[in-house]
Amino acid sequence: MGDWLTEIFGSFTWRGLLFGVFFFIVTFVVNLAVVSFILVKLPVDHFTNSYETKFWSGRHVSVRVPGLIAKNLLGMLLVGIGILLSIPGVPGQGVLTILLGIMLLDFPGKRRLEQKLLSKPAILQTINRLRRRFGKPALEIE
Repeated sequence: MGDWLTEIFGSFTWRGLLFGVFFFIVTFVVNLAVVSFILVKLPVDHFTNSYETKFWSGRHVSVRVPGLIAKNLLGMLLVGIGILLSIPGVPGQGVLTILLGIMLLDFPGKRRLEQKLLSKPAILQTINRLRRRFGKPALEIE
């Protein structure tokens, strides 16, 4: 029964271990940079009920529809990545990545879900601390 464990651990090499550590660090830094950039660039009132966003509303339908499809696919991808990043031992900001994915998706009840996520003090405090570090005002939520 322990043979398979010996086989698995025996197949590890220093090169593979270093590659794994390097990959861990790179994905953590890239994820942190992207999430931080987007959260800092958000308008202060983005999560209020009065904020209305129309993605490419002035564009022709032949450009707008593929853009909406691509935006929703990217949102689903970010939610999936965020779920993976929420697993213990996986680097990255899982909950914040899920929030960014949800922000890109179009579905009924989206605003309520965003506000529910932001109602958790730890999440909102983390976002506002990041925004303060870059000289941006705290997010307004209702």
